[in-house]
Amino acid sequence: MSRYDWSALSAELDEQGCAVLQRLLSVEECQSIAGMYPQETLFRSHVRMARHGFGKGEYRYFQYPLPGLVSALRTALYPRLAQVANHWNVRMALPTRYPDSHATYLEMCHRAGQLRPTPLLLQYRAGDYNCLHQDLYGDLAFPLQVAILLSDPQEDFTGGEFVLTEQRPRMQSRVEVVPLQRGDAVAFAVHQRPVQGTRGSYRVNLRHGVSRVRSGMRHTLGIIFHDAQ
Repeated sequence: MSRYDWSALSAELDEQGCAVLQRLLSVEECQSIAGMYPQETLFRSHVRMARHGFGKGEYRYFQYPLPGLVSALRTALYPRLAQVANHWNVRMALPTRYPDSHATYLEMCHRAGQLRPTPLLLQYRAGDYNCLHQDLYGDLAFPLQVAILLSDPQEDFTGGEFVLTEQRPRMQSRVEVVPLQRGDAVAFAVHQRPVQGTRGSYRVNLRHGVSRVRSGMRHTLGIIFHDAQ
């Protein structure tokens, strides 16, 4: 993680609500994680989006213990994003402060009854999409999460853009389409973020989704830092 300019990434998160970490994973690492999808023993649940009105496509939540690379990513990304999260909560006058280590934060989740792991692997085929949503699984919700594109948009699929929408008070929604290459990660706000106004910071609500996949197959790894009830 030290190879990234985290000051610039934090500024981008402050300004846009999202920031891209280019080439976080190698091609081989992407292929290895995407290849886990059929291995049912790695997962605690399998969700088909159309059954729940979430869109079209499917995803699987990993079970504990997480695969080594997935666990390492969660552990390594958290401290950097916790600094941003704490800065945001100060600006939004929220009392919660996040500990430096992810293990300590998970202990907080587990004491609150949020025991189920939330990292997930998503699979989309032609015609699939993910409706705009927020990944909130209990009273405790870490304010940022990360999605990593595991497929090649030039070779494996077309369409399927990552989309972020932001609703500011008394304004129409703003849409951000984030172009990603295989191995790129996008860090983004889960629920709310602060925006600087003329009278100080105010809160805006965000949702994220994936536009319709036009052809091929798209895999994504989702890294969510809070566990679920």
